[in-house]
Amino acid sequence: MSAIAYINFDGVAGEAIEFYAEALQATTVKKVTFGDIPQDPNYPLPANELAMIMESSIAFEGGTIMMSDLLPSMQAVMGELVKGNNLTISLIIEDKQKLEEYYNQLSQGGTVIMPLSSTPWSSCFGMIVDKFGIGWKFNSDAVQFLDNVLASRGKL
Repeated sequence: MSAIAYINFDGVAGEAIEFYAEALQATTVKKVTFGDIPQDPNYPLPANELAMIMESSIAFEGGTIMMSDLLPSMQAVMGELVKGNNLTISLIIEDKQKLEEYYNQLSQGGTVIMPLSSTPWSSCFGMIVDKFGIGWKFNSDAVQFLDNVLASRGKL
């Protein structure tokens, strides 16, 4: 089993896919627009919605992220998209140089919440909100931290 972060956007998924693919040095990028699939003639989508991303994935070293645009008609059922604190992606990479590279790329146009630094829980940790409002955590040794705390409490 695997868990994959899935991010919904309000018409900018195509731009987000390009940004994340470049910043994370994607090995595979797949995307399908709503116009790429057969349409129901009884409920035709307007031209601007046909160009929106229905489903996408980017694979990069250590992970996969999926993204799509949430159509206005879907928002009427699922609720309005709220940009910001609805999702955080955590990159856990032992290679501190690679972690710093991803941090620098993803922080372009965004807001640094916590610069990369040594903390009590990680030798290299930082947080940003990228230019699309997505929160990111960067951690070089989260697994060791979790294991150490759980072991100290007899829960490992």
